Amino acid sequence: MTTGEPDAVAARPIHVTETLVADAAFGSVATEWDAEQAVTAIYSAHYRSLVRLAVLLVRDVATAEEVVQDSFVAMHSAWRRLRDNEKALSYLRQSVVNRSRSVLRHRVVVDRNAPKPAPDMPSAEQGALTLLERSAVVTALRALPARQREALVLRYYADMSEAQIATAMGISRGAVKSHTARAITALRTVLEFDT
Repeated sequence: MTTGEPDAVAARPIHVTETLVADAAFGSVATEWDAEQAVTAIYSAHYRSLVRLAVLLVRDVATAEEVVQDSFVAMHSAWRRLRDNEKALSYLRQSVVNRSRSVLRHRVVVDRNAPKPAPDMPSAEQGALTLLERSAVVTALRALPARQREALVLRYYADMSEAQIATAMGISRGAVKSHTARAITALRTVLEFDT
């Protein structure tokens, strides 16, 4: 080496701290180092209060923690663009609120488009028993006199009131009550006898 040239090896820092200090002197890493320190300080001081804010909005602790962590990551990424580093907490609160709103909108869409669960299907035995009972009721119903059968069908199948049945059948409400009561008694007798 000549004495007129700077010693490149001797001027080079050999430790990470020395590198940061040397780069900070030239201004190349100072903003990243400041961002790390600032974000760490804000995180230590305000993380819990931001999580509480998010919990009140999204009603779920795990999701609230994710929202806050994502907000911190976004703030760290945008640290150079922040015009006023003193407004970082305000930026974080706004980010938490906006991300919470996004979570709630996503939940609404997911709930609205969730597939409907399949109804519980009866067992084969239950289906067979229901079919037998239904056929026994239909057979017993066919054995009733026409007026009684009509009164029962209109009352329990068509779900009509006594007044509506009376109008449909052209009889009085008392006659509807009488036909219905007799039909139920006859059905009960037939169905109990079969079992």
